[in-house]
Amino acid sequence: MPAPTPVPAPDLPLRPKLSVPRGPAPHSEPIDLSVLSENRLLGQLGPQELAQLIGFSRIEKFDPNETIFQKGDSGICLYAILGGRVGINTISEDGKEIFLNILGPGAVFGEIALLDGKDRTAGAVAMEAARLLRVDRADFMPFLEKRPKLCIRLMSVLCERIRWTSDIIEDTVFLDIPRRLAKRLLVLGRGYGKPVEGGTKVDIRLSQEDLAHMLGATRESINKGLRLLERTGAIAVHGRHIIIKNERMLTNFKIR
Repeated sequence: MPAPTPVPAPDLPLRPKLSVPRGPAPHSEPIDLSVLSENRLLGQLGPQELAQLIGFSRIEKFDPNETIFQKGDSGICLYAILGGRVGINTISEDGKEIFLNILGPGAVFGEIALLDGKDRTAGAVAMEAARLLRVDRADFMPFLEKRPKLCIRLMSVLCERIRWTSDIIEDTVFLDIPRRLAKRLLVLGRGYGKPVEGGTKVDIRLSQEDLAHMLGATRESINKGLRLLERTGAIAVHGRHIIIKNERMLTNFKIR
């Protein structure tokens, strides 16, 4: 009896690329504890507590521009950045993207949805190759319940998030693009500043498109704003690197 002719599988629509857990368990790959201990939340933990937290966590790796999670996804975990940079973003219904923040090693994100178990309030994307420590809600909540000081610190961190969001809203409503750009450069300088000859270098590579996404502006308006700030002597622009030459001038900048 002849073998049945195989029926070809139907063509399926391509699915969007989703981020999936990758990488070895944390105990098989070294972790620099000093990176985590500098975080204002995890820095509250002693060495043994930090080791315990790492014990029920795992490492995930993401390629540049890869989505970590999207706004509206289930909040089942938080992440701590071990290496690389992560952009926290939100996207409007018409596809307009705004970066709310850019985070580097030691930063923690995703804690809001983790605490209330609801959907993500924003998305996260790897801006360069990123190595993250993932802590699942099912493990973290019992750990948190036993540590009142960590709960108090977490409340403080969440209050900072609210203040940050309030500042963004006020700046968007009341400030023009050059002044909003000046404020954001100050924030980036304080977070990623590196002393160099002539000022403080914002030690992350940012394109004008990146800055536009952060401020909800166009690349052209960012270009004009940078040139204006450079003419005043407040900053110097070298490719994708920006040097803050006069912090006071940047703080008090106004268009005359």
